[in-house]
Amino acid sequence: MFQALHETVEYIRRKTNNFQPEIGIVLGTGLGGLVNDIEVEYQIMYSNIPNFPISTLEFHSGKLIFGKLNGKSVIAMQGRLHYYEGYSMQQITFPIRTLKVLGIKHLIVSNAAGSLNPDFKKGDLMIINDHINLQPESPLRGSNDADMGPRFPDMSRPYNTDLIKKALELAIDHNIRCHQGVYIAVTGPNLETKAEYKYLKIIGGDAVGMSTVPEVIVANHMNIPVFAISVLTDEGFSEILQPVSLEEILETARAAEPKMTKILIQLISTL
Repeated sequence: MFQALHETVEYIRRKTNNFQPEIGIVLGTGLGGLVNDIEVEYQIMYSNIPNFPISTLEFHSGKLIFGKLNGKSVIAMQGRLHYYEGYSMQQITFPIRTLKVLGIKHLIVSNAAGSLNPDFKKGDLMIINDHINLQPESPLRGSNDADMGPRFPDMSRPYNTDLIKKALELAIDHNIRCHQGVYIAVTGPNLETKAEYKYLKIIGGDAVGMSTVPEVIVANHMNIPVFAISVLTDEGFSEILQPVSLEEILETARAAEPKMTKILIQLISTL
């Protein structure tokens, strides 16, 4: 991995005139609009980056955006990778390792998720304060490179509490419905059955999705402070569960995105 990272980082640095990022941003399903607020300096398609996996989803753009956002130097991943696309956990998280080697000091992650908590409604935001990993493999499985992080990284505080507090205050200031809760990561790509939604709620979940956790594990492994936020795009309430389509999920994400963007832009200015 070290050799692959070296090749990838050297290529990106050549293409971006040694751009020095402060913050990395991962944009989730239906949430790519934040790039419209970035003063873009460089863009690189994933398909042009050595060793970079390519998003197979038609609604994920698959490119790195380099520029300024509220005065901060950022790299945004417009399109992420998922385990259900057939990639290994190491491939999914290779971009996070790349961002770290490029120099990011904070990682911000967004996603679209289904609500498990009856108090959290479709279109609301949820800041992730903890997670439960039900995906079948850790991105840290295999030999460990001590230069990247410890063999057994602590995960008692995977999400930065100071950033959570600041974001909740910003939500209150802007009168945005925003909760905090536990995110459960599952494999996907199928949505859950009634019994599965019930189970996920019983074990402590407030929202469920198919991403984020592998990225957060690797960020913690490499000692990157993380902030993560979900747009709740559907309601997995087992007692009244209704069918939902991808089109509905994407539409809800797009409608709620301006609220998320407002919080993130102001949060980034504090870093």
